[in-house]
Amino acid sequence: MALSSRTSSSPKPEPVPAYLGGDGVTADERAHLMSDNYGIHNDTKIQRFVNRLESLAGIEARGIQRVPESMKSRKATFGDYFQVFLVWFSADLTANNIALGLLAPVFGLGLKDAMIVGTFGAMAGSAVTGYVASFGPLSGNRTLVFARYTMGYWPSRIAVLFNIVVMGGYGLVDCLLAGQILSAISPNGSLSIIVGTIIAAVISLVVTGFGIKLFHVYERYALIPQVCMFFILVGVAGPNFNASSPDTGTTPETRSGNLLSFFFLTMSAPLAWSGSSCDFFVYFPTSTSRFYVFLCTLLGLGVASVFALLLGVGLASGTATNPAWATANDVSAGALIAEAFTPLGTFGKFCAVIVALGQISNNIPGTYSAALGVQMLGSWFLAIPRLVWTVVVVVVYTVLACVGRDNFYDIFEDFLALMGYWTIMFFVLVLEEEFLFRRPMASGAGWKSAGWYDWEVWGQQRKLPIGIAAFSAFCVGWVGAVLGMYQNYWTGPIGGAIGDGADLGLPLAFGFTGLIFPPLRWLELKYIGR
Repeated sequence: MALSSRTSSSPKPEPVPAYLGGDGVTADERAHLMSDNYGIHNDTKIQRFVNRLESLAGIEARGIQRVPESMKSRKATFGDYFQVFLVWFSADLTANNIALGLLAPVFGLGLKDAMIVGTFGAMAGSAVTGYVASFGPLSGNRTLVFARYTMGYWPSRIAVLFNIVVMGGYGLVDCLLAGQILSAISPNGSLSIIVGTIIAAVISLVVTGFGIKLFHVYERYALIPQVCMFFILVGVAGPNFNASSPDTGTTPETRSGNLLSFFFLTMSAPLAWSGSSCDFFVYFPTSTSRFYVFLCTLLGLGVASVFALLLGVGLASGTATNPAWATANDVSAGALIAEAFTPLGTFGKFCAVIVALGQISNNIPGTYSAALGVQMLGSWFLAIPRLVWTVVVVVVYTVLACVGRDNFYDIFEDFLALMGYWTIMFFVLVLEEEFLFRRPMASGAGWKSAGWYDWEVWGQQRKLPIGIAAFSAFCVGWVGAVLGMYQNYWTGPIGGAIGDGADLGLPLAFGFTGLIFPPLRWLELKYIGR
């Protein structure tokens, strides 16, 4: 009896989290991790095979199932917060954000105005993503599983579909841009864009396939060569930046419209991560401070996005005075980035290769989230392991990238706008749900009260909101987005009313959604009760 008592009172061993190189669980928890108690379908041969792979090779078997407190009971450390910063910094100090800055002349903006407006836009989008990311460690739920607590079990799948498109689109853009750079530096273009695209896709597949452990390790160290290459690019290309490049807006109204459009475009890129930002931190301790997660996300995502964006704006300004840059830009965005390194000779080609492969850092998080998103579409999709959906997602966006390789700028510009429209609506729904409804209902009783989020009911439809209010507000938000659009495929009546046009879809979507949701949610709670 005495021996039994000492054994039962012995301290529980602390798990080594997956993102620090461990399994994320102690030995006595592994059996529970691989059981149906946590929603993993072990009744299929393919899932049992993936479970076996986790034991042998460390491939993550968990999909969208919640990570319970028992698996992450340790205290949050400085290393946890620094890892949040590193993930975002590594994922966004990449060439696709340089390509975003290259769009400044499309909006008629000179270097100074584009840099100022772009900086504020990128930081605003990063703040939104930081807020949503703060729910990851707290809830243990993936982002769009967490969305069920606002949008309901079924309506949230609309957001899932949008996010699959957005994250898959990230994969398309990232691999295509990497392929362009690799093709541009090959002798006489001997390496085709298609081959370069496939190379980037295959590496992304390997890292993403292994899951969260290799994901965090890769992001932690991949930023080192990226930082070096970006500073080298500043040094070699900076003298050719044209600080006196003028705005081309002919009237004050046109100039205002151009500034607004570029602001919301640059906001859309970091904002797009808000639909996935919890996914990467569900294994972090439940005690992790929401404020510090927000702050580390804001700094990591914001600083990296701004740094790359400013480089892109500088390169774009130089195309007006540097004929070689202008010629390269006519070929592709990747060719322009490669051309900027040419003064360094063979070493410059090496630098361009590193920048091209750096796209993988941006592609891995999006691919990881897209595969998880497919599992959220229904029980049949959930029965198929994340690893399989990862392969499917990579194959689809690689094929689309190869098909659309000659229309990069059009795809990129239109895709960015789509990212911003739906994510800003998702953000305002989550924000109002927390501060107008969840917190007031939970006040005085703590966060464990019935009014606060019950994280354990993530898969129980009858205990989640119906979603009528959120779905209605989401649809009304799209009305605002359509009215304010100024895109190649559509100009809304409000968007076309400012100068030569201004894309106001994002703020109108925010306003329409934010106004309609509170009264509808109040009625939903009053008459339905959840």
